[in-house]
Amino acid sequence: QVQLVESGGGLVQPGGSLRLSCVASGRDFSIYAMGWYRQAPGKQRELVAEVSGGSTNYADSVKGRFTIHRDNVKKELYLQMNSLKPEDTAVYYCNAHLYHYDSWGQGTQVTVSS
Repeated sequence: QVQLVESGGGLVQPGGSLRLSCVASGRDFSIYAMGWYRQAPGKQRELVAEVSGGSTNYADSVKGRFTIHRDNVKKELYLQMNSLKPEDTAVYYCNAHLYHYDSWGQGTQVTVSS
């Protein structure tokens, strides 16, 4: 099993940047597919970006603006978010996935507003 704790959220103006971090505890971090999801008020949770092995996948809405990166030695996952828009406002969650197992962090709030 793996436990996840996110940090790095906050209030930022449109066009600004934030870097989210997710620290994992537990064994075998490298075997998990890792992802960032977000949930805006009144909306379903959606995939933002994921990394598995050497492959990454991004939601169309964030391509070219967000970058996901993992450090298997530090057991950390990152999401660099640039050119932020008001529609990026949401609670962002870190996820670890392996077969039928999913672990979620508690979430970190990102608010993009002037």
